[in-house]
Amino acid sequence: MTTALSGATRLYVIIGDPIAQVKAPGGMTAAFAERGHDGILVPVQVSVDSLTSFLSIADTLKNLDGIVVTVPHKFACYAHCASTTDRARFIGAVNIMRRRTEGGWHGEMVDGLGFVGAVRGKGLDPSGKRALVIGAGGAGSAIAQALLAAGVRELALHDADTERRDVLIARLNTMGAGRAIVGSPDPTGFDLVGNATPAGMKAGDPLPIDVGKLLPSTFVGCVITVPAASPIIEAARARGCSTSTGTDMYQALQGSMLDFLLDPAKAN
Repeated sequence: MTTALSGATRLYVIIGDPIAQVKAPGGMTAAFAERGHDGILVPVQVSVDSLTSFLSIADTLKNLDGIVVTVPHKFACYAHCASTTDRARFIGAVNIMRRRTEGGWHGEMVDGLGFVGAVRGKGLDPSGKRALVIGAGGAGSAIAQALLAAGVRELALHDADTERRDVLIARLNTMGAGRAIVGSPDPTGFDLVGNATPAGMKAGDPLPIDVGKLLPSTFVGCVITVPAASPIIEAARARGCSTSTGTDMYQALQGSMLDFLLDPAKAN
């Protein structure tokens, strides 16, 4: 089934900078049609300097029902939301926004659900495992929170911004779940490694971990969608590791995104 575009078609946008790498527009538009919803998702490249102006305009577009948020706008878009889910509030970032009937935007963060779903889809149960997450930005924060909620017993977090890292670790340790600690690029001793940084999107980017220390028993996941197999995923596979890609993550979270956009009863 395909959507026949008309003046009644509801508009959704995915914003980021860069934006050419995103996979959501085609998949989400097809999924709208499958659910019988007359809607389309289109990519919009918005720089950090232009975000405030863009959101001001978005507020006025009466046929714009939702915004999907990618790098680097997840924290700034959280601040623009009039309300958010508990999960987004805990993280302080959103990756999806739905227009509220009473005005303003309601935000959610499902990156973590997608990452954990992709890991489980590849056969690994995070419960009881030791995990290393590289990156404490919007996606990394969500992934760390979701892994602890999924039962990881210890989670190490590494980020070049040590203040941001330490603030997140302190927040994670209020969950009453597994322990969050300071990590490093050394994957030794971890059952699961997650790359939540853009490292690998550009040719020549350094690898975010010391892949020479990976064991074949270590699971490696990555948030990057382009290239389809990021350099860390290629390196991990060469070491015999099981892996999940950014595309696997997107496929795992698409259902949650659709539910949030189309069924207001699912928001808290």
